[in-house]
Amino acid sequence: MTGTGGGPNGNGREPQNEQAFDALVVGAGFAGMYMLHRLRGLGLKTRVIEAGSGVGGTWYWNRYPGARCDVESVQYSYQFDPDLEQEWDWTEHYATQPEILRYADHVADRFDLRRDIDFDTRVTAARFDEVRGAWILDTDNRQRYVAPVCVMATGCLSAPNTPRFDGIDRFSGPTYHTGAWPHEPVDFSGQRVGIIGTGSSAIQSIPLIAEQARHLTVFQRTAHYSVPARNHPLKRAAPGETMNGAVPLGYDPEVTVEEIKAHYPAFRASAKQFATGLSYALNKDSALDATPEERRRAYEARWQRGGVPFLGAYGDLLSDEQANETAAEFVREKIRETVNDPETAELLCPSGVIGCKRLVVDTDYFATYNRDNVTLVDISDGPIERLTPEGLCAGGQDYAFDAIVFATGFDAMTGALNRIDIRGADGRSLVERWAEGPKSYLGLMVAGLPNLFTITGPGSPSVLSNMIPSIEQHVDWITDCIRHMRANGLNRIEATEAAQEDWVAHAREVAGGSLRSSCSSWYVGANVPGKPRVFMPYIGGFPAYVQRCEEIVANGYEGFLLS
Repeated sequence: MTGTGGGPNGNGREPQNEQAFDALVVGAGFAGMYMLHRLRGLGLKTRVIEAGSGVGGTWYWNRYPGARCDVESVQYSYQFDPDLEQEWDWTEHYATQPEILRYADHVADRFDLRRDIDFDTRVTAARFDEVRGAWILDTDNRQRYVAPVCVMATGCLSAPNTPRFDGIDRFSGPTYHTGAWPHEPVDFSGQRVGIIGTGSSAIQSIPLIAEQARHLTVFQRTAHYSVPARNHPLKRAAPGETMNGAVPLGYDPEVTVEEIKAHYPAFRASAKQFATGLSYALNKDSALDATPEERRRAYEARWQRGGVPFLGAYGDLLSDEQANETAAEFVREKIRETVNDPETAELLCPSGVIGCKRLVVDTDYFATYNRDNVTLVDISDGPIERLTPEGLCAGGQDYAFDAIVFATGFDAMTGALNRIDIRGADGRSLVERWAEGPKSYLGLMVAGLPNLFTITGPGSPSVLSNMIPSIEQHVDWITDCIRHMRANGLNRIEATEAAQEDWVAHAREVAGGSLRSSCSSWYVGANVPGKPRVFMPYIGGFPAYVQRCEEIVANGYEGFLLS
C-alpha cells in the first residue's frame, strides 16, 4: 500500500483543509521548541503540532502533587543561548513542575515560538507519500499538514500507561493518572484515597496526598529504591562575596547561583564528559576494595548529600552485582531505621539491584508510612482483581474509596510514537516494524521512514542521561543534517537496514554489560503488558554516543542513504 495523499484522517473523517510547510514538528516540549528555533534559523517554514494547550511537554501534563525534576535545575536547562542562561533564575536545587513550566513558557515567549505552534491538535496519522516526496499528517480536528521533513519530538515519557483492570469504568468516584493530572487543584481533604503504584510519581505524591486525605491506601506490587532529595533553596552569594575561580561541580549545596552562572560554559562542558551528561562527584574505585566501615562512610555521605549521585559512590555499582548489593543493603537499612512498623518496613525494602530501575529521589517518602492515616497493601501475590462502584478488590479483599489515583507510569520510549499511525511509503506501520521491539539507527531515524527524524528515540542515551543536553545534541545533529542536504541539492535521507541492525546489535551488546538491563523495568517495557522486552535506551554513555554521531557525519553520513 503506497500513500497517495488522499483518504480519511485518523478519526475516519475527511480532513477539512491541507497546509503545506517546509518542515513539521510533532510536540512542543523542550525538544519541539528547540527544534522549531533551529529550523527557523535555516529559513524553513515550520509548523509545530501540539496536543496540549501550551508548551512544556511532560511538564505540561504531569501536574500531580509533588511533581519535581530529579536533575538539578541548573543542569536541567537549555545551553544553546548564553543570554537565556544568565537571565533565568532558578529558585530551588530541584525545580518543581510549576517552575519548570514557567521556564518553558519563558523560552516560548523569549523566542516568539507560539506563532508557529498549533495547540490542542493531536496527530493521529503520519504517512510518507512517495509521489509527493512528503509526509502527510492528519489530526483529530480534521486538519492535514504536508511537508518533506517531519521531526517527532513526542518525548520519552509522554504516553500514560493506564492498567486494564476489569471494571475500570465502574468506580463511581473520580480517578486520576499522575501523567495526565487535572490543571485545576485537586483537594483530597477528608477523602479515602487509594493510590496504585510505588514508582517515581507515587513516591513524590504520596507524602503530600497523605497530608490531605482522611486515609491513604497505597497498593504496591514491587518496592522501589529511593534516596533523599535533600532539596533546598539555591544559595545566593552575599554582597561582596568573592567567587571561587574553580569550575563548580554539580550537586554541591554550597555552590552559589552566581558561581554557576560565571562558569556556565566550563560547567556544561565538564558535565558532557560524564556518561549521564550530568556533573557530579564520581568515585571510580571499587566498592569491594573498601572496608565495610569505609563503604558505610561513603554511602552515608552520599545519603546526607542527597540525589541520584548516590550511585556514584563507587565505580562498579552498576557492573558488579556483589558491589551493588553493598549499596542496596545500605538503603534497606535506612528504610528499616525510618519506618517504625517492622512488617511495613520489610515490605518497603526492595530486593535485587539498586539502579536497575531508575533511582528515585524523595522527600519524606518512607517516613510517611509512620502516619496513622497511611496503609501499605502488598499486591505482589494478591493483585488487583477489579474496580468496583465503591472502590476496588485486591487479593480477595474489597476496599472502599472516594478517589483513586493511578501512579502507573508510562508506555515509555515508544508509546507516544506507536500511538500515531506512522507508515512509510511501503505502507508498513511503525507498530509492525517494532513488533519485536524498537529498532532505530542512533535513535534518530528508523529504516523505511525517509525524512522522518526522532528526537531522543529508542537507541539513544535519552532517559539514561540529562534529557535537555541530549535533546540539544539531537536537534543540532538534525539541523546540521538538513543544512548539509540543502547545500548539496539533496532532498531525501533514510537509514539503511544494515546500519540499523548493526546499531541495535551494538546497543544490545553494551546493555548486556550493565546491571541496568537485568531486571523488569520500564527501560525494557516490563510495565506494559504484551510489550516486547528490549532494553530501549543506549547505555554506552553520552560522550561515546556523541563521538559516534560525529564520526558518522565525518564519514559522509555513514549508514544513511542520501539522494
